[in-house]
Amino acid sequence: MELLKRAQIPVSGKHAVVVGRSDIVGKPMAMLLLHANATVTVCHSRTADLAAECRRADILVGAIGRPAMLTREYMKPGAVLIDVGINRLDSRGAVIRIFGESSEKTAAFDKRGSVLVGDMHPYDAAELASAWTPVPGGVGPLTIAMLMVNTVEAAERRQA
Repeated sequence: MELLKRAQIPVSGKHAVVVGRSDIVGKPMAMLLLHANATVTVCHSRTADLAAECRRADILVGAIGRPAMLTREYMKPGAVLIDVGINRLDSRGAVIRIFGESSEKTAAFDKRGSVLVGDMHPYDAAELASAWTPVPGGVGPLTIAMLMVNTVEAAERRQA
């Protein structure tokens, strides 16, 4: 929500789809979006015609835990895409399937033996979204920053 706020992306009146129903990410994100006056649909791996549900989203949140599962077939052009997934690829074949043979990620895999990818296909997201959070570098660093903000606020309240 902080990312949406700081990027001045309106939420009220928008249709948001959260793909993932976990108690840690999916459900809380759905509630936060509802409190910001979005119309929210929560989907999961067994949702009938998941791609069609996702294409209805003005704001699509990927939190399903499957590497690059949400491809262009799931994305409405111009939608805001929030990729919460953190998936470690430790197979060169998986890296090539997602990023291609001659990509920077393949070179990084050859050097380190693994790479990170989100739940959204990064090339499709970059091409279709009006705004998106890449993995790594999107939601993760902000999560750490917000934990620090909450820690400082809790300490200040305790001293008062």
